Amino acid sequence: MEIKVNQVLDAQGLSCPMPIVKTKKAMDALEPGQVIEVRATDKGSTADIQAWAKNVGHQYLGTLEDGEVLKHYLRKASAKETKSEAKHPFTIDHRSLKEKIENQEEMTILDVREPAEYAFGHIPSAKHIPLGELENRLKEIDPNLPVYVICRSGHRSDLVCQLLSEKGFKKVLNVIPGMSEWDGPVEK
Repeated sequence: MEIKVNQVLDAQGLSCPMPIVKTKKAMDALEPGQVIEVRATDKGSTADIQAWAKNVGHQYLGTLEDGEVLKHYLRKASAKETKSEAKHPFTIDHRSLKEKIENQEEMTILDVREPAEYAFGHIPSAKHIPLGELENRLKEIDPNLPVYVICRSGHRSDLVCQLLSEKGFKKVLNVIPGMSEWDGPVEK
């Protein structure tokens, strides 16, 4: 299948949030209706790009696998179709989350990273649901408990916080800056 693209963006070897950061910048240079092919090797990039496109109004066309490379296709939306990128307004820093863990507060720590990221280190007792599986696994999260969402950098977790809030979860906080700088207890 031949797909006509207006630009090819190389994001191979980059991990979250860099494929999204580069895609955002490249989309700014495109005209409405033009298509970009984003080449990435980060397995989590599929869910990241889908969620980002939905969040801002660009059209996610699909992903093709070419060996180890994921080729994501996006169509730039017109000004009428786009919306400003939302940010979840409620966050928590590492120190505050560590205090809640030490005080054994009742809560859910939701880790939305990919399985390989999670395997190399996660917060003990964190529930693991990768971003791409979340909508099908919402019933696994207690909506009556505070939910602290973490990823590597805070980007995927921000998207998840917005989704959970839309689905009726009352107390959802994004853990900033994410596991990339977490200095609390870690389990492997």
